[in-house]
Amino acid sequence: MSATISSINYCPVKSVSFQTIEKCEIKKNIGIIGDRIFAFAKDLDQEQAKLFEKSPDERKGKWNKVLTLKNSPVLNKYNFLFKENKLTLTFKDKEILTINASELSERQLLSNKIVELEDSLKEPIVLMKNEELPFFDTSISNKVDFINSVSLLNIQSINDFQKKIDKKVEISRFRGNICIDGVKPWEEQEWVGKIVKINNVSFKVEKKIPRCVAINLKPQTDDNSLNLLQALKKIYNHFDMGIYLTALDNGKVEVGNKIEINQ
Repeated sequence: MSATISSINYCPVKSVSFQTIEKCEIKKNIGIIGDRIFAFAKDLDQEQAKLFEKSPDERKGKWNKVLTLKNSPVLNKYNFLFKENKLTLTFKDKEILTINASELSERQLLSNKIVELEDSLKEPIVLMKNEELPFFDTSISNKVDFINSVSLLNIQSINDFQKKIDKKVEISRFRGNICIDGVKPWEEQEWVGKIVKINNVSFKVEKKIPRCVAINLKPQTDDNSLNLLQALKKIYNHFDMGIYLTALDNGKVEVGNKIEINQ
């Protein structure tokens, strides 16, 4: 059986949003267009945030300023939908606020609304935006250099995991960009270093994805009572789920596309 794409997802706002789509555009050295083009940051004023937005050098050593599910799990209760330059904050599928994402003043309105909704978050927080230099903190080596990436999940690996722990494991906990089916559990881990081709778009498989405590969060809640990270380690003796890809071409991929592996 050959591998095919079963779903495509992207996160307009780093760590704290999740949208499922039927097809997407891929940009060389970037990944899925629109993925992680926004990020919330704390303890940065507007000028510092502008520097962080625009310069990879300014981001070094400051990723702890970015709000993620690891340091701000309350954000998992919310979602952000991005369409035609409009960014919408939702809670339990109910619209709370929609802004023109191009306007700095409106992005600040959204930041203020998040602080208003969640007492545990303290001002100031800012919502940064950069479509050409998305907010990826994926490292492929022991160095601190980061790459733009596409995450790929094997549905059968997740199925194998949930069978072994006898618990339902939602795929969205792992926030995969491209989810595939049709290959054996954990086969994707053998692809590291190889070239994957999807609909004439080539990707290099860079590394396995080491997971953090964010996978413990039940989707759309801040409930972290199911310790999946500990379970991964106990059952498989590793923390990995999925693989990171880097895009070598421009192009389009969509649900149903076959995955070709260059041996």
